[in-house]
Amino acid sequence: MSFKTFSVLTAGNAGPFTGSGTNTYLVGRDALAVIDPGPDDAAHLKAILAAARGRPITHILLTHAHRDHVDGFAGLKAATGAVSMGFGRGDPGPDAKAPGSSPSGGDFVDWSFAPEVRVAHGETIAAGDAVFEAIHTPGHAPDHLCFALRGDEPVLFSGDHVMGWSTSVIAPPEGNMGGYLASLEVLLSRSERHYLPGHGAAIPDGHRTARAYLLHRQMREQAVLGAVRDGLDTIEAITARVYDGLATQLLNAARLSVQAHVELLAQKRMVAFEGPLKDAERIVSVQPEAGIPG
Repeated sequence: MSFKTFSVLTAGNAGPFTGSGTNTYLVGRDALAVIDPGPDDAAHLKAILAAARGRPITHILLTHAHRDHVDGFAGLKAATGAVSMGFGRGDPGPDAKAPGSSPSGGDFVDWSFAPEVRVAHGETIAAGDAVFEAIHTPGHAPDHLCFALRGDEPVLFSGDHVMGWSTSVIAPPEGNMGGYLASLEVLLSRSERHYLPGHGAAIPDGHRTARAYLLHRQMREQAVLGAVRDGLDTIEAITARVYDGLATQLLNAARLSVQAHVELLAQKRMVAFEGPLKDAERIVSVQPEAGIPG
């Protein structure tokens, strides 16, 4: 798919958490910015350089530091000398790095990656010969950025926040459900409707998709809350009901999603638990008559 100022290449890393693969975008006319270099894959790097057609790649923009988006950075940096730009993050501590905090059960965050230029929410940046506005959209990842392309084509590069094939995985402690929902509302307040996601096909009406994802999460929250009120008091038991029949390879992601919903319900004071949720023996429903607002 090619447009006046940008084109997309999809890496060969298709899978249950990446869909058809990670999308890499080349943006610009005479000088280029690359958004998300993708996995560390020689064939994908070769395709990026070929798509540049001799034009300089001056900047590499990172939506977030998940490995399927940043592992290809070192090779592209070595080939082009381009400057990396992203939100950045601090050390989250050992809990976030534990295998159980990954949807796939493996290492999915490059904890060592730090962009050369840190970009703040609302900042206007020049990269290649294009101009972008950076929009901080935490939820799927604490460092997640979307990039709005300035100019005649109102386009939003939506990364993994709004994807073209599935809703985002929200996996605590890396992910935060409240942040994810708030970030969807941020995008709905903006004018861009044409979204180019980190996975899947282009989204002609991003607002419609974002609203659908909000509704999906609201329905999932009600299903989780209903399970708790019916006496299911562990993440495992709630997951078995809410995600009945789910493929085994996706169950860890489902458990983490349920955990994210329960954490948000606790913030709303609709449920309660003692200690870290992953270690809690029991989740209890809080009834409105207890004097705690829902």
